[in-house]
Amino acid sequence: MDDAVEGQASRRPRLRLWLAVILLPLAMAILLSLGTWQVQRLHWKERLVADIEARRTAPPVDVTEIERLVAAGEDIDYRAMLASGLFLHDRERHFLATYNGQAGYYVYTPLQLADGRYLFVNRGFVPYDNKPPETREAGLVGGEQRIAGLARSRLAEKPGFLVPDNDPAKNIFYWKDLGQMAVSVGLSEESVLPFFLDADDTPVPGGLPIGGVTQIDLPNNHLQYAITWYGLAFALALVATVSFVRRRKHDV
Repeated sequence: MDDAVEGQASRRPRLRLWLAVILLPLAMAILLSLGTWQVQRLHWKERLVADIEARRTAPPVDVTEIERLVAAGEDIDYRAMLASGLFLHDRERHFLATYNGQAGYYVYTPLQLADGRYLFVNRGFVPYDNKPPETREAGLVGGEQRIAGLARSRLAEKPGFLVPDNDPAKNIFYWKDLGQMAVSVGLSEESVLPFFLDADDTPVPGGLPIGGVTQIDLPNNHLQYAITWYGLAFALALVATVSFVRRRKHDV
C-alpha cells in the first residue's frame, strides 16, 4: 500500500512537468499571436486615420467625381465635396440623434441637382421640439444652394439587430437606409445618388439646422492591447523560468 502511494507521489511531478512542457509553448504561442495581431491592427488603424484625414482635408470635389470614385469601388467616406441644387424641404427625413448631449434629429433633405437627380444632404441637427419644419421656417432656404461638406457612404444593411426598424410613417429613422428614405418621399432609388452629403457648419438663417455634425471617432487602443498580450507572455516566461530553476536546485 505504501509502495502504491509512493509511486503515485513520484508520478505527480512528472505529470506536472509534461503538462508544463505541452501547455507552456501553446500558451506562449497564443499570447504572442494576440500581441502580433494587435500590432497589425495598430498599423491598419494608423493607415485608416491617415487616409480619412487626407480625404477630409483634400480640395473638395464635385458630385461627378464622387460618383466616379463609388463606381471604381473606392472609399468615399469623409471625402470633401461640393454640390449645388434646390432643397425639397417638404420631403426632408429625420434621423434620430443626439448633439452635444441634446436629443433631436439630423435633417436629411433631398437636393435636386441640375440634371434632375437627387442627393440626400444631412443639413445638421435640430432639437426634438424643432422636428416640424414650420418651427424653423427661416432655415428652409429657397433658390439654388451650394453646399460644402463630407461625402458619406450609404449603408448596405441595418448596423445590428439591436437597432430598431425605421418608421417612415412617423418620419423617424434609426439607421440611414437610403433606399427607404427615397421611396418614403416618392423618389425612385434610381433617381437618387448612392451616397450622402454631410453639410459643413456654415450657418443657416435662423440657426437651424446646425451643420458640421459629422463625427469622426476612431478609437486606437491597439498599442495598449499589444503591450498587454506581450507583457503576459513575458510574465509567463519569467514564471516558467523561475519554476525551472527552482526545480533544478531541488533535484540537485
